[in-house]
Amino acid sequence: MSTESDHILYARIYDIVRQVPEGSVATYGEIAALVGDCDARTVGYALNDLPGSRQSEVPWQRVINSQGGISTRGEEQRRLLEAEGIEFDPKGRVPLARFRWPRPEQDAAPEVEEPSQLRLF
Repeated sequence: MSTESDHILYARIYDIVRQVPEGSVATYGEIAALVGDCDARTVGYALNDLPGSRQSEVPWQRVINSQGGISTRGEEQRRLLEAEGIEFDPKGRVPLARFRWPRPEQDAAPEVEEPSQLRLF
């Protein structure tokens, strides 16, 4: 049973997954790092909990494990990835060096210069 905080976290996860472009993949851990406040397993739970009606708007198939392996819905996931041009090696893994999403930096916020001395007046 999901809680309200799970729904909020899952929505954040789905927002990041939507940013993974067609023809690229990201790992569960990379998505978790971008979301913050969660781990790779939580990302997996969120994608597993994705309602069928929303699967076309959240490209769940683009999230794979850190070795380039696909999920337990492997046949469907592989078919969807191959349709996007993703290739698999002889072991059935996605070559991450070739297809990994060049994700935005986590700390992409512009730096703010701080004053060297506190002004009181």
